[in-house]
Amino acid sequence: MADARASVEVTAKTVEEAIEQGLAQLGASREEVEIEVLNPGRSGVFGLGAQDASVRLTRIVAPPPESKTVAEQVTERLPAEEAAELPLHPDWPPETVELAVGLLQGLIDRMGIKGKVLARVSDEFSDEEGVQTLVLNVTGKDLGILIGRQAETLQALQYIVRLMLSKRLARWEPVVVDVESYRVRRRRALQRLALRMAERAVSTQRRVILEAMPANERRIIHLALREHPGVITRSIGEGDRRKVTIIPK
Repeated sequence: MADARASVEVTAKTVEEAIEQGLAQLGASREEVEIEVLNPGRSGVFGLGAQDASVRLTRIVAPPPESKTVAEQVTERLPAEEAAELPLHPDWPPETVELAVGLLQGLIDRMGIKGKVLARVSDEFSDEEGVQTLVLNVTGKDLGILIGRQAETLQALQYIVRLMLSKRLARWEPVVVDVESYRVRRRRALQRLALRMAERAVSTQRRVILEAMPANERRIIHLALREHPGVITRSIGEGDRRKVTIIPK
């Protein structure tokens, strides 16, 4: 049975060990928690000056429902094939929305996964103000398999849908594929984490190094602090171990 606690702090030899212990204590996966590196630790010299790493793991709580337009409320109540026919936005004609929904629905059906694709438009996933992105959200039960570790499966699914759609339309469309609004929750959790760690960096006048993240999540951190008056951000490390460092000005 999963632990009912909302947050734990864990100390171990390395950040990765601390994270694994925290996940075990909470009975949660990485996708279900927000990870805050309190102390990256250090190995010392010949064991002298060594310091354990410590992290705080907090369960990601889904945000309360926000007020929606009538069009969005109707869209989420309709079956995917009916929702796709609604003129959601001038930039997204009904036939394009219908095609995108059909491609994703066909993929998950052939995977033997029971889920329904709902379409909406949002500017939350765009770096430019006023630019609307088509979001295809898969709803259903036990859909964690579509997300995968660090959202790797979700990223691959999104790439496939974008590729298939671009071949049909002869142009590239920045469609976002989501599962049970995972991307929305994760994006907001990372933005909150970025602001909280920026405050810590400013108050302590010490740089804060976050856990290793995939490129798309590091980008969220960088964008969240792009206009911050007290810090700058840099990515350090190589490959899968690349991390965001928050540096006080």
